[in-house]
Amino acid sequence: MNATQADRGGDPPRTAPVARTGRFRWMIVAVLFFATTVNYIDRTMLGLLAPDLGKEMGWSENDYGNIVTAFQFAYALGFLLMGWLVDRFGPKIGYGIAITVWTIGHVMHGFASSVAAFMAARIVLGVGEAGHFPSVVRASSEWFPQKERAYAIGWVNSATTIGVILTAPTLWLFMVFLGFDWRETFIYSGLFGLVLLVLWLKFYSNPRESGKVSEGELAWIEHDPPEQVEKIGWSRVIRLREAWAFAVAKFLTDPVWFLMLFWLPKYFASTYDVDLKLVLLPMIAMYLLSDVGSIAGGWLSSRLIHGGWTPNAARKVTMIIAGCCVVPLLFVTNIDNMWVAVCVIGVALAGHQAFSTNLLSLPPDMFPKRAVGSVIGLGGFAGGVGGMIMAKSTGLVLDATDGNYTLIFAACTVVYFLAVGAIHLLSPRLARVSV
Repeated sequence: MNATQADRGGDPPRTAPVARTGRFRWMIVAVLFFATTVNYIDRTMLGLLAPDLGKEMGWSENDYGNIVTAFQFAYALGFLLMGWLVDRFGPKIGYGIAITVWTIGHVMHGFASSVAAFMAARIVLGVGEAGHFPSVVRASSEWFPQKERAYAIGWVNSATTIGVILTAPTLWLFMVFLGFDWRETFIYSGLFGLVLLVLWLKFYSNPRESGKVSEGELAWIEHDPPEQVEKIGWSRVIRLREAWAFAVAKFLTDPVWFLMLFWLPKYFASTYDVDLKLVLLPMIAMYLLSDVGSIAGGWLSSRLIHGGWTPNAARKVTMIIAGCCVVPLLFVTNIDNMWVAVCVIGVALAGHQAFSTNLLSLPPDMFPKRAVGSVIGLGGFAGGVGGMIMAKSTGLVLDATDGNYTLIFAACTVVYFLAVGAIHLLSPRLARVSV
């Protein structure tokens, strides 16, 4: 059943003005920021250790490819399971389970001695880590009103790149400063997940049940119009156009992030003849730019809504602007100066993160809180499938073009506009789903 909505081209009915006050809700953002950082350190660590592990274990390229594919496959399917879990038990218990599962998977790497064992560890890690973004968005929908939600998600989403950047220093801490081998590093770095679990269980609860939120802050958090339904099951979610609007957009745009994460070091090494050990500095610069995009994208749409724009217009206009930031990728393969290329790709990454922040804000805009996890799960699954297709396609294109990235980057520049078009076609007003 499609949604209907009230006045102002799809906006919820107007409510009396409420003062923005209180700060405890930002403590939840701080915990989620830390959680995102740990999540990405855990998923990235194997990639940095892979060259040495490959020599020690005698892996072929196909062996390592199978290990990577095992994670991507489990991550995609895990979104369906974890999205349902977060909706069924709530973000406190659902995310607690997810943190526990991915930490176990991370520690399992330290005991692996075969390709099959590493694949098993990556599968457990992937299933657990798939619970992260359903929990982030569901928690944000509980703790932030619509006017502020994208800005909060933008801060949390910015930690994805912080986690990638901090992976190398984390390895240095354990393997150089503390003198651990790679097995001990995987095992003892699991303490990050344990600390995160304790923090999450200690700090997270429903705003009304926390006991730490003032009446004024609670009024601000809850000033959106009340929901008429509490839950929409899987059988309903998969039949709703609004859910597929989100899923199609994730399918189209998530692969760009996977491409940048896995292929950028190789691109700079092959294009600019830079030693992989020195690529870290331009990588840091590009990912810091992406953080700016994540926060700025959330701020812009939230600011437009504060200024009287409809959420429909604010989100879509911001996503179109974000997509325009990716367009210069068309010319990056013709750039001879590495640092100019770093700036161009960094702006493109910022555009992606700005787009992603607003895309993650759509399910809470359209769905009841207890359906958000399932919708995010469906979109995450679609994005994971798109990522697998992108990985395979990238290899085939590079083989066929003798390592030329022009066609690949060109494809990246159009998917954001296709995604906005799909969203507008399937949900013209981003109207609230009603039963």
